[in-house]
Amino acid sequence: MDYTQLGRTGLKVSRLVLGTMNFGPQTDEPGSHAIMDAALDAGINFFDTANAYGWGANKGRTEEIIGSWFAQGGGRREKTVLATKVYANMNAEPTASWPNTDKLSALNIRRAADASLKRLGTDYIDLYQFHHIDRATPWDEIWQALDVLVQQGKVLYVGSSNFPGWGIAQANENAARRGTLGLVSEQCLYNLIERRAEMEVIPAAAAYGLGVIPWSPLHGGVLGGVLRKEREGGASRSRSGRAAEMLADPAERARIQAYEDLCDKHGLRPGDVGLAWLLSRPEVMGPIVGPRTREQLDSALRAVELELSAEFLAALDEIFPGPGPSPEAFAW
Repeated sequence: MDYTQLGRTGLKVSRLVLGTMNFGPQTDEPGSHAIMDAALDAGINFFDTANAYGWGANKGRTEEIIGSWFAQGGGRREKTVLATKVYANMNAEPTASWPNTDKLSALNIRRAADASLKRLGTDYIDLYQFHHIDRATPWDEIWQALDVLVQQGKVLYVGSSNFPGWGIAQANENAARRGTLGLVSEQCLYNLIERRAEMEVIPAAAAYGLGVIPWSPLHGGVLGGVLRKEREGGASRSRSGRAAEMLADPAERARIQAYEDLCDKHGLRPGDVGLAWLLSRPEVMGPIVGPRTREQLDSALRAVELELSAEFLAALDEIFPGPGPSPEAFAW
């Protein structure tokens, strides 16, 4: 496994990030524990979760599964760089929620951090991420709340997720005025198909020294050989969500077919290529892989060893051209 720095910090993290969103809803506790053990064995030390994972009435369940894994000892907590998130409404019935139970007020940040620590069975969070921007809460309040958590030793670093470029700039300019480290990472939707982050989010992250952590690196399975699997009677994910929307468009199906044909021509697996392309991007620390099974984890590990040639990368750009930086992407 290769390692890199967490943004502009001295902390080393693996080039693949273990996403845990399926732990609980899709994968039971023993299976989740087995995947985490296998990830550590493979050298993956960076685990990503969120307080809302588990979803619905089971929000927080994923953090509990990670906590029970830590409780087994064997250096599991010490070897793991743990990232979780704050923002979501944690009420079982959010439509009937009480005020101040979500977003980034100082009150909710304090309560949410303590609740996550309890579920995770640990006394500190390595990377505490804002799951979404909060337009109603001033940054002075947000950073004051985080300053307290850092001083208490409950949080080491802070990151963002799903932020616009202007949000990254606003957050870190405010942090600089306060004399604090600010955001060190941004977790965003980024893959060969969805490249809009290249316009402003990724340039802002690079300018402020944030490492980029792409989520949905295979675009909901579309970049994982979905058409071949469909022909073979598999790819159940292609019949719902992001994949179904794309494959319903003949032009998009043609693009995906061209991608799979290119991979076949070079004897490469589409899923490996999708991850390897992200690993070739200089701003990317590591994509989040969210395996439901041990076999899916093993498949993701192959991408770390795959180096794509300049000619192959150029061919990918022809199929999936990026928007280019702003303002040129939408102006002269």
